[in-house]
Amino acid sequence: MYGFPKRRVGSRGRIIIKTPREIDFMMRAGEVAALALNHVGEMITPGISTWELNRVIGDFIKRKGARASFKGLYGFPGNACISINSELIHGIPSRKRFIRAGDIVTIDIGANKDGYHGDVSKTFACSGFDNLNENAQKLLRTTEQALRDAICQCMAGNRIGDISNAIQTQIEGSGYFIPDDYLGHGVGRDLHEDPNVPNTGPPGRGARLTPGMTLAIEPMANSTTKKTEILRDEWTVVEANGNLSAHFEHTVLITSGSPVVMTLLK
Repeated sequence: MYGFPKRRVGSRGRIIIKTPREIDFMMRAGEVAALALNHVGEMITPGISTWELNRVIGDFIKRKGARASFKGLYGFPGNACISINSELIHGIPSRKRFIRAGDIVTIDIGANKDGYHGDVSKTFACSGFDNLNENAQKLLRTTEQALRDAICQCMAGNRIGDISNAIQTQIEGSGYFIPDDYLGHGVGRDLHEDPNVPNTGPPGRGARLTPGMTLAIEPMANSTTKKTEILRDEWTVVEANGNLSAHFEHTVLITSGSPVVMTLLK
């Protein structure tokens, strides 16, 4: 979750390199967030409300000895962001909002355990991926592949721009649009730390990746326009043309070797 577009919060302009002890705490937080996402993903069925999904997420995280990172953050009212179809990010859970067959549902979860955060998101297909239309399937495949491509660039010595360019190349190369007001970020003791991790940009630019950096990488894609609108609830961001959007995210550790995905279940 990134609460405000292109706003730096948390680390006051400096990139925090995590110690081995902090990395261990973050691995635990990442596991809780990933387990919660996997658990709630199995509950996305026609007729369930986004409020019920929100309750399940909060209860699950609490049982794991953690708390929901998003609850109360900047005033956000839910345990998680739950966004449907044209809603890109920051959907507010509601007792009046029910999932329907054929919907795509993005669930963005943060878990705070022992004072450190894990941040993860996935766009699910209600009633199964094979029941989506061709465009929806392609949108989800493309955005998830953009995340994989970005993680492959998370090597010490590369730069933030290499991550950004990998995302942009995959999404725009597949004919979709990137809402560039929203982006990834550093993560650790604060949910939102430096550096910003844009989803567009030239390679070879930006901060150099260093072992101990922890990044929330979150490609986002709109079907027909890069433009977005914020609904009257002052949170929910939607694709301006009312067409589908997708959002995938992992928390990633930069090491001296291959990157470690801290929100990937073993």
